[in-house]
Amino acid sequence: MSHDPGGSSSGTAAGIAANLGLVGVGEDTGGSIRLPASFTNLVGVRVTPGLISRDGTSPLVVFQDTAGPMARTVTDAALLLDTMVGYDPKDEYTTAASIANHQGSYTDAMDVDSLKNARLGVVRNAYGPNDNTESAEVNQIIDSALEQAKSAGAELIDVEIPDMMEHITETSLYGSHSRHDINEFLASRENMPIKSLEEIKEKGLFHPVLDLLIDIFEGPVNPEDEPDYFKKLAARDKFQRLVAGIVAKNNLDALVFPCIQILPPSKQDIRDGKHQVLTFPTNTLIASQTWMPSICLPAGFSKNGLPVGMELVVLPYHEPDLFRLGYAFEQANNVRQAPKYL
Repeated sequence: MSHDPGGSSSGTAAGIAANLGLVGVGEDTGGSIRLPASFTNLVGVRVTPGLISRDGTSPLVVFQDTAGPMARTVTDAALLLDTMVGYDPKDEYTTAASIANHQGSYTDAMDVDSLKNARLGVVRNAYGPNDNTESAEVNQIIDSALEQAKSAGAELIDVEIPDMMEHITETSLYGSHSRHDINEFLASRENMPIKSLEEIKEKGLFHPVLDLLIDIFEGPVNPEDEPDYFKKLAARDKFQRLVAGIVAKNNLDALVFPCIQILPPSKQDIRDGKHQVLTFPTNTLIASQTWMPSICLPAGFSKNGLPVGMELVVLPYHEPDLFRLGYAFEQANNVRQAPKYL
């Protein structure tokens, strides 16, 4: 594998893509299910946080993290999700599962004709610049996939999220929360050889290319000690209202855009530091930082055979709509291929 499989659920994604397993479970804070799904030609689902218990997982931002299914088809992802959702007294955030009160199987929502009269809001300012060769190719692939959706009966409505990057920056809590949340996880594991991030930093047990981890080292011991912490929490509610308001104002069934604005980078580019986590042009943070559910779907391939994923985002607790629309799109586009080289 010469190109990056995405992260952080990269091992799961690579294993499923290579047919070493039928389905897998990833963990997503800012894109760690959907980014590797996009880069490995898979379906990856991020649910409304709290539908799935995080007991035993290591969160980066506790109320933003969620586990989720990764699979080769929308049907397989839905069936796996059926087994994962529910209230767990070990995770207080799973009261969300009781609020959602989903009945039956997520496959019940799937209908091949679901794109007929579906209104899809194409978030144009989530596309990369066309003067960037890689972004231009991603844009073309996404637009071509959307034409397939249009042929299946969908109505495409161009929309924009005003000041999108400013909202994403204002609502990012990795620097505020992650040191505390990771330390709490490490301290809770009896047999963990390392008990804190401070120990990892002191002993140099990390790769210097990990810019996000280096940033987390400098975060507050307690999130509340960050001067802008509560301001950022309030900004998150405002960001969610803004994005959900675009859905409401335009009477949309979902928002759509490229999962990532560029093609999967080569492993050498990653080693050379060409791309860093904190500046990587991913759109997965939109759903993550508005607590909205989303699905990454295979959209097509670059001229060099690199996969591109399309993200579809719906309102909180509307997971059945992800599978209703995602399944119909999968049947209309039908582009997934098994990898040629392992």
